Amino acid sequence: MKVNFTAKSWIGVPPWILIGAVLILLPIFSYMTFETIHRQRERSLHLLREKGAALIRSFEAGTRTGMMGRMGDFQLQRLLMETALQPDIVHLIVTDAEGTVLASSDPMQIGKPYGTDLDLKPLLQEKTLQWRMIRTPQGESVCEVYRRFTPTETADRFHRNRMRPDRPPPIPMFPEPDIPKDRIIFIGLDTTPVEEAMKMDMRHTLIMGVVLLMIGITGVLLLFLVQGYRSAKQSLSRIKVFSDTLVENMPLGVVALDTNHSLVMHNPAARVLFGWEPGDTTERRLPPSLLDLLGDPELETAPIVRTLECRMAAGEPIPIEVAAAKLVDETGESLGHVMLVKDLREVESLRKALARSRRLAAIGSLAAGVAHEIRNPLSSIKGFATYFQQRYQDNPEDNELATLMVQEVDRLNRVVTQLIEFSRPIALVLQPCRPEDIAKRAVSLVERQAAEKSIHIELESAEGIPSIGVDPDRMNQVFLNLLLNAMEAMPSGGTISIGIHADEKNRQAVFTIRDTGEGIAPDQLGRIFDPYFTTKSTGTGLGLAIVHQIVEAHHGSIRVSSEPGAGTTVAVAVPLEASPAWSGQSEAEAA
Repeated sequence: MKVNFTAKSWIGVPPWILIGAVLILLPIFSYMTFETIHRQRERSLHLLREKGAALIRSFEAGTRTGMMGRMGDFQLQRLLMETALQPDIVHLIVTDAEGTVLASSDPMQIGKPYGTDLDLKPLLQEKTLQWRMIRTPQGESVCEVYRRFTPTETADRFHRNRMRPDRPPPIPMFPEPDIPKDRIIFIGLDTTPVEEAMKMDMRHTLIMGVVLLMIGITGVLLLFLVQGYRSAKQSLSRIKVFSDTLVENMPLGVVALDTNHSLVMHNPAARVLFGWEPGDTTERRLPPSLLDLLGDPELETAPIVRTLECRMAAGEPIPIEVAAAKLVDETGESLGHVMLVKDLREVESLRKALARSRRLAAIGSLAAGVAHEIRNPLSSIKGFATYFQQRYQDNPEDNELATLMVQEVDRLNRVVTQLIEFSRPIALVLQPCRPEDIAKRAVSLVERQAAEKSIHIELESAEGIPSIGVDPDRMNQVFLNLLLNAMEAMPSGGTISIGIHADEKNRQAVFTIRDTGEGIAPDQLGRIFDPYFTTKSTGTGLGLAIVHQIVEAHHGSIRVSSEPGAGTTVAVAVPLEASPAWSGQSEAEAA
C-alpha cells in the first residue's frame, strides 16, 4: 500500500442538483418566453388595427375636406384605388348594409357581395372598430379591420366642439354632402412584414430565453459550487486542525522526508526522542540506522515495520520500532517518505519486569514447597539437638556443639518462615495511624542497639500530616527492616535521618530514611529487592523483598538512591486515604 497525496481537489455537483435546477427554471423561463412572444404578437396586431383605424379616419377626413359637395361614388372609388397602391394594403372595400360592394380597390368586385359571413347590421348601430384574420385565395394572411363608414359624424362633432355658448353657431362654408350613413368600410392589411418581424422577434426571444435559462442554471450551479467550495474549505480547515493536533500530540515520533532524505516535518515526540532542541536552527538529520531503511526494496511496494537499535548523537543506543512508508502523488511520482518511530525502552523495561516477576513467582512457589518439606526434618533435628544438649550438659565441648546445633536449626526455621511468608499473599488489617507514631515505634525498637553502635537517629516530621490507613504491624516490620539495614551499613557509627512529609499532589505520605553508611554499588542497586540477593554474609536476602511486597500491598511505592561511600536514601510513599476496595486485605488475597 502506498500513501497518496492528491495535488488537486475537484468539487463535484450531484446530478440531482442539475436536474432540479432544470425542472425549476425551465417552466419559469418557458412561461416568460411564450408570454413575451404573445405580447409581441398582440402589439403587432394592435399596430395593424391602429393603422387600419387611421386609414378609415383618413377616408372620412378626405370626404369631409376637399370633396365636400362633390363627393360621389366615382371619386370614392378613385380614392380607394389610389390608397390601395401602398405596399402594405391588400384591399379597400366599401359596402352597404346588405354587403354589396359599392367601391373597392379592385373595380372587378363592385356590385359583388362581400362580408356576408358577418352580421353587418349590428355594425351600423355603433362605431366600434372590428377586426379579423383572413386568408386570400393566394394563401396570404391578411388582417382585416372594418367598421361603419361615417364621414359626416366626425365633422358635426368637430363643429359642436368649436361652438361657444356666447356665440351663434358658425355658418358652414360648404353644404353637407349627401352621403348615406349605412355603409361599412373594410381595410385589408398585409401581415407578411409583421409576421416576418414577429418571427425574428420570436427567434430573438427564444434565443434570449435559452440564454437566460442557461445563465440561471449556471447561476444555481455556481451557488452550489461556491457553497460546496466553502463547505470543503471549512472541512479542510477542520481536518487540518485535527490532523495538526493529532500529529502534535501523538505519543509516537512522526517525521517526513523529501526525495533528498532531508527532514521537512517532525512532531514534538520526535524532537524528544532524537534530542532536538526546539530553538535549534542547525540542520537536523536522522540517525544513519533510520536512513538506511529508506533503501529497503520492500519499501517501494508497501510500508515496512522494523525493530532496531538507534544510536543518538550522545548516549547509549535505544531500541525503537519504525514504520516507514513511501509518499506518492496521484501520478505515482515520489514525494518522499514518512516514518513513525516508537521508543521501546519502556516496553523493554516492562518486558524485563514481567520476566523477572515470572522468575520470582517460580522461585517463590519452589521455595514454599521446599520450606514445607524442610520444616518436619528440622523439628526432628532440633529435638535431637535439645536431647543431646541436656544429656551432655556436663561435657562443655559436647554441650556447646549441641547448643550451636539448636541455634542453627532456629535460624533455618526463621528462613523457612520467611519463605512461607514471602510466598503467601499479604493480609492487611488497615487502621488509621499517624505517620509520626509509626516511625517512633520502629525507632524505639532499635534505639538501644543503635546507641551501642554509636549511631544517632534523628526524626523530623512536618506538621499537619493527616492520618493514613495502614496495617501498623506490617509497616512497623518495613521500617524496622530498613533501620536494621541502615545500621549494618554503618559499622563505625553514623547518623540515620528520618523525615516525614505530605505529597499533596499525589495524595501520599512520604517517609525518607537517610544513612551515612557505605552505600550500594550501582550494579547491585537494581537487584536489592530480588529474593535471596544479599551482600551480607549472614543475610537471607528476603528482608527487602518482603518490605517491597508489604509496601505494594498498601498501594504504595519504595525508591532507593545510593552512592558508594556517601550513604543511602530510601523513600517510602503510601496513600493518605485507605481505598475502600481493600476491605482489610490485600488484592492478592482477595483474588
